[in-house]
Amino acid sequence: MHTGINKAPAYWSSAAILPGIVAIGPMLPGTLAFGMAFGALCAQKHFSLAEVEIMMATVYGGLSQFVAVQSWPDRLTPSSIATLALLTLTVNVRFMLMSATLRPWFGTLPAWQAYPSMLLVTDGGWLAAMRYREHGGADAWFYVGGGIVLYLVWLFSAIPGFLLAEQLTDPRKYGVDLVMPAFYAAMLVPAWKGPRRAIPWVVSGVVALLVHWLVGGWWFIIAGALCGAISAGLMDEPAPAHGAAS
Repeated sequence: MHTGINKAPAYWSSAAILPGIVAIGPMLPGTLAFGMAFGALCAQKHFSLAEVEIMMATVYGGLSQFVAVQSWPDRLTPSSIATLALLTLTVNVRFMLMSATLRPWFGTLPAWQAYPSMLLVTDGGWLAAMRYREHGGADAWFYVGGGIVLYLVWLFSAIPGFLLAEQLTDPRKYGVDLVMPAFYAAMLVPAWKGPRRAIPWVVSGVVALLVHWLVGGWWFIIAGALCGAISAGLMDEPAPAHGAAS
């Protein structure tokens, strides 16, 4: 249902920086724990701290980094590099869709301002920004300010995890193994739009679990993502109820 709120074109004002940071504040502890778990994993895979920080700074993919490092081969070959690239692309393809939903807002800015801003797209930052936009917000600093803070927390969060890797050899001892599922489950709450919109979530989850049990490897990510997207694309939007606000 259309909210009827006029969506103004994007503009820049420092007044929205602090509200943007406050909006992503609840996500910072999860991001910190997530990054620490990744740093510990990299240490156990014998990465150097410099290599970890370069990946944190340039890939900035969250879950895709976990998948890539867990799949890291003993020896890099053209085929293994291609496999890692495909896995990273599959997990991160959601960022392309998120960026597309920001186009009606950031598309009103010059390209040199809009496209660099899309490098800060994350699950939590995107949700906070879309909620702000749905209520008529248009200040680009709301999204960018919060996105920069999330990026910095993510960038440096791997360092304590890397240094404390010996204490985190058993992730279940400290509940670190629950960080990823808990983080992404929490992300579904503000994205809830009713049972009907959740059908693709269910399809994606069921297919992913089945493929994981039957095939193994990382194919469950590709299968779940494709089936969820296809089911969402096949769903027709229900006709608006008679007399509903437009």
